[in-house]
Amino acid sequence: MKASDLFVKALEAERVEYVFGIPGEENLDLLESLRSSSIKLVLTRHEQGAGFMAATYGRLTGKVGVCLATLGPGATNLVTPAAYAQLGAMPMLMITGQKPIKTSKQGRFQVIDIVDMMRPITKFTTQVVSGDRIPSTVREAFRLAHEERPGAVHIELPEDIAAEQTTAHLLEPNVARRPIAEYKAVSSAVSMIENATSPLLLIGAGANRKLTAKMLREFVDKTCIPFVTTQMGKGVLNESDPRFAGNTALSDGDFVHRAIERADLIINVGHDVVEKPPFFMHHNDKKVIHVNFDPAAVDPVYFPQLEVVGDIANSIWQIKEEITPQKDWKLDFYKDVHEAYVHHRAEAEDDNRFPILPERFVRDIRKVMPDNGIVTLDNGIYKIWFARNYPAYHPNTLLLDNALASMGAGLPSAMAAKLVNPDVPVLSVCGDGGFMMNSQEIETAVRLKLDLVVIILRDDAYGMIKWKQANMAFDEFGLDYGNPNFVKYAQSYGAQGWRVDDTDVLIPMVERCLQTPGVHIIDCPIDYSMNDETLNHTIKELSAKL
Repeated sequence: MKASDLFVKALEAERVEYVFGIPGEENLDLLESLRSSSIKLVLTRHEQGAGFMAATYGRLTGKVGVCLATLGPGATNLVTPAAYAQLGAMPMLMITGQKPIKTSKQGRFQVIDIVDMMRPITKFTTQVVSGDRIPSTVREAFRLAHEERPGAVHIELPEDIAAEQTTAHLLEPNVARRPIAEYKAVSSAVSMIENATSPLLLIGAGANRKLTAKMLREFVDKTCIPFVTTQMGKGVLNESDPRFAGNTALSDGDFVHRAIERADLIINVGHDVVEKPPFFMHHNDKKVIHVNFDPAAVDPVYFPQLEVVGDIANSIWQIKEEITPQKDWKLDFYKDVHEAYVHHRAEAEDDNRFPILPERFVRDIRKVMPDNGIVTLDNGIYKIWFARNYPAYHPNTLLLDNALASMGAGLPSAMAAKLVNPDVPVLSVCGDGGFMMNSQEIETAVRLKLDLVVIILRDDAYGMIKWKQANMAFDEFGLDYGNPNFVKYAQSYGAQGWRVDDTDVLIPMVERCLQTPGVHIIDCPIDYSMNDETLNHTIKELSAKL
């Protein structure tokens, strides 16, 4: 058969549902093969949007998301999504085209070494040089993308290879079981926890799996050990639980850091140093147990005393089965931290001023979203407020990226989330800066007939950098811009546009949009003027009193 047909059959064998992307001349054989396949092509308006959608699909399903681009500029536009998936541990395959490699009629036109370009930001990258190599190449790419730690892989398929004939046969996918932790490591962990004075559970992105969440819930229910989360560990356990002591959205000085300072043992589950370090280890009496799929990558801020390496869910189950809760554990301080955090949060959440304060905005979105509703975030200062103030009740119901932390991902992530969960309400929160980086994907969302709500937090500036600029005592400079009329902008794509003109209208407006089919874009002015005072002074002063 034709090599491109074999390639698509290899994708079907891997149970690929969607290919997100923009084909070019060099992909036309592959495109024709996709046309008669079971795989749905989701045509996007920019390769970056396609890559973000594929990565988010991988994050939500655990399967490999697939995206497609042509050679040259199409392939270079996948660099940011590649890094997004690689740092965020999201399984994703990128397929790019290339000019013929056996003969060339166009010299070096549009030709750059995409394989070499992708090498530093992927787990695997290769050029297919023969149709007979397609089955093994595709199988290896999927194996590596899915294997712990998941990430990005890349295959370049030149147009002459795609068009050639091959007699190669498919390789059936195999299911690989993860190894489990060695029993002596588990026993050592149990002993360290039982002998601790104030143990604390820290949950990171690697724990964001259904079975791991179940095992952690059983562990916490048995031991009553409180827990804190990193930004990408939100929702693994229900954060309405009184044993939740906070999220490490800020680097230091928050209520959660008082809990971390008080702990003499931290059980660090699924954390990766690619996330902002939630605490800084020192050479003192504090001990850390590293529970993860892989050994700890030793870093100046991370050098755990014990490693429990293997399938995380199984490790937690083993520890839970063996451990005996201790009556002399001192855990009351963590409850004090939780109550102080909730009390301070409530004060700002009742502020009725307009433009709306971020604390009030986060509270109102939590009120309007059902427990299983999915909120996706772009990147900006509001991400800190959501990580800190938005209680997540289920895994993967607050999708934020604190690994690459790229702007422009919020809208494509929401689109992928809606494709994966068509019956679940999905809402995306974007700053005006991040939204405009991939706003053209509104057309894709409308064309796909997605039911989606997108809220643009408008401050007419790069607000996160303004906050950092103020932190460094610099004058405001170089960060203000203008915006389109977002209501008319939405309507020009066939979406519905709305504008918030009073704080009290936000909840009924979002409720109405969630209940009305179609794509809704909401322009919501926001007041970030209190960020510096609240985040850099008030919270630190109040938490220091604990």
